[in-house]
Amino acid sequence: MVKLNRIYTRTGDDGTTGLVDGSRLPKHAPRMEAVGAVDEANAAIGMAVQVLDGAHRDALIRVQNDMFDLGADLATPGDDFEPGEMTLRIVPSQVDWLEAQIDAVNAGLAPLTSFILPGGSEASARLHMARTATRRAERAASALAAQEPVNPAAIAFINRLSDLLFVLCRAVNNGGAGDVLWTPGANR
Repeated sequence: MVKLNRIYTRTGDDGTTGLVDGSRLPKHAPRMEAVGAVDEANAAIGMAVQVLDGAHRDALIRVQNDMFDLGADLATPGDDFEPGEMTLRIVPSQVDWLEAQIDAVNAGLAPLTSFILPGGSEASARLHMARTATRRAERAASALAAQEPVNPAAIAFINRLSDLLFVLCRAVNNGGAGDVLWTPGANR
């Protein structure tokens, strides 16, 4: 359990931050970029949650909790991806849960006939912002994985999350009826 009595520690005043294993990295290191991008995506999801209700809201609150697990996973260097008593790792069942959510939401949507523009309703626009922030986090995690070991389940989780956010965008746009379709070359 996390217990924070003091918010500032001054340990980061030298431009470094601590990892789960006690080591320190520059705040601009690729690992910290990935952790920070996950945090930004989580905050964007929090903005979307404010205008949702019911099952979609509940699902995203669960996702926000899992995003903290993801941040902890990315903040744990090494190549042992098994969770432990003191080590949080994303596990395949978290990815499976996202896939089940995607399938359930997508089942109620009409097939796409074009790419859609981000927007439609306010809820959809907020979800699109969360989706694009999640894609940025995915790019940061992928860049990290090109340099250091990263839990494959963590990469899969963030990839599926952006897919879930996409189908939720459509769902809150009146089941896709309120989607704004892209018209290629419309303004030439």
